[in-house]
Amino acid sequence: MAVDQIEQGRSTAKPWRNRVLSTRDAGLLIGGLVVLALLIGTTSNGWIKNGPSPHPPNSLGHHHRPRRRRHAQSTSLYIHSDLSPWRDEGITRETVERARDKATFRLVVVAGRAYVEKYRPAFQTRNVFTLWGILQLLSRYPGRVPDLDLMFFCDDTPVVQAAAYPDHSKAPPLFMYCKNDTALGIVFPDWTIWGWPEVNIRPWAPFLEEVARETRRIPWLDRDPYAFWKGNPDVGGRLRGDLMRCNVSHNGKDGWNARLVRQDWEDADRNGFKGSNLAKQCTYRYKIYVQGRTWSVSQKYILACGSPVLRIDTTFHDFFSRGLVAGRHYWPIDATHMCPSIKFTVDWGNAHPVQAQRMGEEGSSFAWDELSMDNVYDYMLHLLTHYARLLRYRPTVPNNATEYCLESMACPEDGRAGEFMMECMEKYVADFEPCTLPPSFTLPRSWPEDRGGGQQSQKDA
Repeated sequence: MAVDQIEQGRSTAKPWRNRVLSTRDAGLLIGGLVVLALLIGTTSNGWIKNGPSPHPPNSLGHHHRPRRRRHAQSTSLYIHSDLSPWRDEGITRETVERARDKATFRLVVVAGRAYVEKYRPAFQTRNVFTLWGILQLLSRYPGRVPDLDLMFFCDDTPVVQAAAYPDHSKAPPLFMYCKNDTALGIVFPDWTIWGWPEVNIRPWAPFLEEVARETRRIPWLDRDPYAFWKGNPDVGGRLRGDLMRCNVSHNGKDGWNARLVRQDWEDADRNGFKGSNLAKQCTYRYKIYVQGRTWSVSQKYILACGSPVLRIDTTFHDFFSRGLVAGRHYWPIDATHMCPSIKFTVDWGNAHPVQAQRMGEEGSSFAWDELSMDNVYDYMLHLLTHYARLLRYRPTVPNNATEYCLESMACPEDGRAGEFMMECMEKYVADFEPCTLPPSFTLPRSWPEDRGGGQQSQKDA
């Protein structure tokens, strides 16, 4: 199931090549690149006969245990990139407030306490679970989150276009779930990490426990030897419509090795999405990822299955997808030759099961390791810390803001939303240091001494 429920818009995905290749040439090129990547990966990563385990022992719950200091994962390295437009000039209060007409809410943290000023409604409970995740960070690392002031955008499509700001330092620093190369923005983990109650998607950590049981129940070689996708083809513009053409035809003719299922949202909603359990959709050897209106939160769930991901070209990325490596974590599918590329991939993988299974395990290991809750919270902490260091004024609580705390958010919630909040609540204070984030390749230009009063976190800059 692709979990972007009600989305509209057109894709801006760009094809790999401007020159149109024949079906055979496209397949050979894609296959050759992936085979080369697999061979390189086998040498560089020291794969053993059965490949790395997609579910490392003790990978669940260890974020509550002491650990050694470690380096940031590849997902964290893009923090410097997202903040780079403001590195030289810093961020003024005026610059932050330029995003008021775009933001869903404003978050101010002062002395470890969170205050929120709401501007407009978010779709379903995106804002609720995003704020819940931030409160979990404050609980996990008390006193470690510096004073800050930020604007957050809870919709899908990036709204701060780079072309509108020749001087990028004047662009409003807006936090969001995804962006592409034409947009400016600060990418933050999406709300489903802590659960999506409207479609019955559990928080990330308990979901991984469930998917581990399901993948052990059906080993990869026992899965159906086709590429699978389930979702709403009426969103995502051209891409999802083109994908559905790769399905089995009405007369039963199967030319593309794909099994594509249209999600009946009304029926699923009436049944509480009980028949759309993502953990139980790991029964195929290959899983397809295709963007929704922009990106799709389904990507991390698809990766976790341990089946090779056939990732259709997209220009949009979320906080972790920039760390994915084509040919190692997923098989790239050319959007301009979608059906023959899918067929070639499945035929090649079924003929080379060892290599194909390794790719599935690499993608799954990424979901388990890079996207462990340890790393998600460390990413959030580093991002907010480095953002706060750019502020050239001392954050103060807005007059219309309301203080948010765990009790004020969780107590009014009942049903599935309250259940999910309890499932992902941090139960312990971290008694260890977060991962270490390597410095940026370049240093910011020195700012003037007068920063509007400065702020406490500047002493760490």
